[in-house]
Amino acid sequence: MYISTRFRIVIHLCAFLVVLYSLTMIPPMLLALVEKERSLFGFLYTFIITFTLGSLCWVMTGKSNIQLETRDGFIIIVMFWLLFSVISAMPLWLDDSYNVSLADAIFEGVSGITTTGATVFNDVGHLPKSILYYRAQLNFVGGLGVIVLAVAVLPLLGIGGMKLYQSEMPGPFKEERLTPRLADTAKSLWLTYLLLGGACTIAYKLAGMPFFDALCHGLSTVSLGGFSTRTESIGFYDSYAIELVAGAFSLLSAINFTLYFVALARRSIKPFLKSAELKFFLLVASVVILIITLEVWRAGMYALPASFVHAFFLTSSMITDNGLSTSDYASWPVHTIVLLLSASFFGGCVGSTCGGIKALRFLVLFKQTRHEVHQLAHPRAIMSIRIGNSPVNDRVLRSVWSFFFLYVVCTIFFIWMLNLQGYDLLTSFATVAACINNMGLGFGETAAGFGTLSDSAKYLMCAAMLLGRLEIYPVLILFSRTFWRS
Repeated sequence: MYISTRFRIVIHLCAFLVVLYSLTMIPPMLLALVEKERSLFGFLYTFIITFTLGSLCWVMTGKSNIQLETRDGFIIIVMFWLLFSVISAMPLWLDDSYNVSLADAIFEGVSGITTTGATVFNDVGHLPKSILYYRAQLNFVGGLGVIVLAVAVLPLLGIGGMKLYQSEMPGPFKEERLTPRLADTAKSLWLTYLLLGGACTIAYKLAGMPFFDALCHGLSTVSLGGFSTRTESIGFYDSYAIELVAGAFSLLSAINFTLYFVALARRSIKPFLKSAELKFFLLVASVVILIITLEVWRAGMYALPASFVHAFFLTSSMITDNGLSTSDYASWPVHTIVLLLSASFFGGCVGSTCGGIKALRFLVLFKQTRHEVHQLAHPRAIMSIRIGNSPVNDRVLRSVWSFFFLYVVCTIFFIWMLNLQGYDLLTSFATVAACINNMGLGFGETAAGFGTLSDSAKYLMCAAMLLGRLEIYPVLILFSRTFWRS
């Protein structure tokens, strides 16, 4: 049987990942030690438990000569996110000084590692520095995992049209590959990611943020995670410069990270100029920013320049599924918030840290729709769908349409489930949009935070966050009977 023959190698690799992840408890543990905070013990206990158990499982399963198959990849991906979500929740749950329930701890942990940024804390400003840093680090580590998943793993598994990404732009597994091996590709992406994070931190500091806040916001911005050190998020600083930095780096972080690497390697901006997906993404983002600017100004909330700054920041944050916000966004006209929540389904580019359906898939759907209109007008014409210079084959089209259908169905299901629990339709839509798109900003009852949700709703939204982060298929295929047949 498949289960018995593959179980050992899967456990072996998962144990190794747990050991590696346990090391991420060291930086917040050291910060807690310096600041003399009680949170030190939560991080220490988590490190000891996870490092010990991971090491034991790794040693007991031993090395195996069995080669990994595609099916193993699906299991490891799902286990990777499930294990990391549970481990991420442990420091909060083990420390009784916060009086955090298991449901709250798991929600916060899943939200952090999936770069969603939805929080159950009503006032994060009073949390210890080590916890604030830990939340930002969760976003940052999760963001790297997302990039490696999107750039190096999902295309190999053929998830939801992701193979198109290999041919449409400079990817790691075609002629213009980053590096020939997965490990080297991950290192290259890590370096690029780290450079962008450093640049964002410096930009926040120059814009007027204290260094600690700049560091935490830099980590959460480039990961498009959205965790903030302030309850009011970016709105706390009441600074146009900081909002412009946050908006600009939200857009920059939503760009395919392989484009950065290739552009740096070639010392040329041509990879950006040649990317059809990037052009489409920036066009859509610009249109939404313009609409929100005019609507906020027309509502008389701000003068025109201020309307543009606030609209640029919040639109950039929500369309890229970052989730940083102004302090008064909940008071904006309802129709503008609904538009922004809907825009969060669009997301950014493939190969970035964003959530949502992704611009590349929407571009394929748009071109397919236009193709059908032209084909109806000229039935005998021979036409092909192209993204940039690359033709889109039927296999990719079917995969994209299938993914889009599943995403819509899952979204409707989660909205219906929340509505069934007594939440109004707007709250249900906003909460699901925030979670399944890994965007983190709610509306209605969740505008001020997600701590008001019932425990069952929190677990449901944890499932939505993981499903959105994993692009649905890796989870769905594990429930397929044919998957487990040898």
